[in-house]
Amino acid sequence: MGVKERKQREKQARTDQIQAAAKEIFLQKGYAATTMEDIASRVELSVATIYSYFKNKGELYASLNLITLKFLEEQIEMVYRDETLGVEGKIIGFKDAMYKTFLYEPLILKNILHLQVVNAFAEISDDLIEKINDMTRRTLRMMAAVLQQGASQGIFCGGHVMADTDILWSTFTGLLLWEESKKRINPARDYFKTTLDRAFDLLLLGLQKKCNPEK
Repeated sequence: MGVKERKQREKQARTDQIQAAAKEIFLQKGYAATTMEDIASRVELSVATIYSYFKNKGELYASLNLITLKFLEEQIEMVYRDETLGVEGKIIGFKDAMYKTFLYEPLILKNILHLQVVNAFAEISDDLIEKINDMTRRTLRMMAAVLQQGASQGIFCGGHVMADTDILWSTFTGLLLWEESKKRINPARDYFKTTLDRAFDLLLLGLQKKCNPEK
């Protein structure tokens, strides 16, 4: 291994170390209460060293969100490219991919949905914002393409593909946040998965009935 490659691996290892510590503290204390000093103390580095990897707290926070969004994109793409599934199967597959992402990083995913609330985007670079936006756009385009395919085959009604895509995504995110708020009242009760399954069954039924009123 050359010097350049070794330095790159060392830099990546340090980046991973910082991100792992930051994730723990963000989840424990929340975005607003976490400081770069907290993160530096956890990894036993100077604050200046942390800033040499991430220009501010918002950038570090967004980098964690990027990891989770990448996982989601990969799960959605696997469903999108699965030629054994019909369009209805892919819609259910998208739901399962979203839920799998929730299981992968439940608290970070919830924090992603709160980004606008904490205004973290105001602190991060245009380049990182564009990466997040590109990843989100690619994910939504795959979902939209399946809805368009269903419309072309006469299974779903066309004309509102992007609106239907937004409905699929917002159903997942809305239920996630709603169920989380309910758990604060009664932590022992968790109906997220069963409610999500029911919601997508109803969505599919609605998409089909628009073109097939007799169903």
